[in-house]
Amino acid sequence: MTTVLPPDKTLADTTPVDPASSGTGPDLPAAVLWDMDGTLVDTEPYWIATEFALAEKYGSTWSHEQALDLVGNDLLVSGARIKEQMGLELSPAEVVEELLDGVVARVLEEVPWRPGARELLEDLVAAGVPCALVTMSYQRFVDPILTHLAAGTFSAVVTGDQVTHGKPHPEPYLTAAARLGVDPQQCLAVEDSGTGTRSAVAAGCTVLVVENHVPVEPGERRVLLPTLEGLRAQDLGAFLGG
Repeated sequence: MTTVLPPDKTLADTTPVDPASSGTGPDLPAAVLWDMDGTLVDTEPYWIATEFALAEKYGSTWSHEQALDLVGNDLLVSGARIKEQMGLELSPAEVVEELLDGVVARVLEEVPWRPGARELLEDLVAAGVPCALVTMSYQRFVDPILTHLAAGTFSAVVTGDQVTHGKPHPEPYLTAAARLGVDPQQCLAVEDSGTGTRSAVAAGCTVLVVENHVPVEPGERRVLLPTLEGLRAQDLGAFLGG
């Protein structure tokens, strides 16, 4: 079942969040597994700008629609599509490395946090809920972002260069749950894209979806919210199995 809260509603309008008020509060998730690009940080515009710069560098063309079609993908899959659609002589891996050069330079200048994401992450850590980062970005892009968080914020980090099969395959989320030693069916994933959502659902997770640059279809074990702002750790158990 999909749960959808409209933009003019808040969690407080629909879900009790004070365990004391009802006598028994919802259990916390066993872990929360976070996507990064578009979910924790709004770095998708960095990727898109870098793709356009790549097209200009090699005398090719690119469109916003083509860029959005890559959101959430394994980087080598995106590299192969860019190579083909731009007509580049570079290999997919070489395309990825050029993209990473561009986005790393941008994130070193500014980390664009998504509304409510950092606050929820910090509250989960304070509540003792283990968190993992599950991203298709590579480690060298992730590292500068992690330096802005307290050491140990993420108990596990799974990047695109650490898995054989990227999203939408379930391997990234299954890997994160295994590293934390938890059952993925007791985990809540946080995602912004259909590709990432399908990955988490296939792994057995319930997914809290906050759409950003691309729409996400409703479906089983998906909870759609307009924002993470105002969410606390104690709110999340109510979404499991949603």
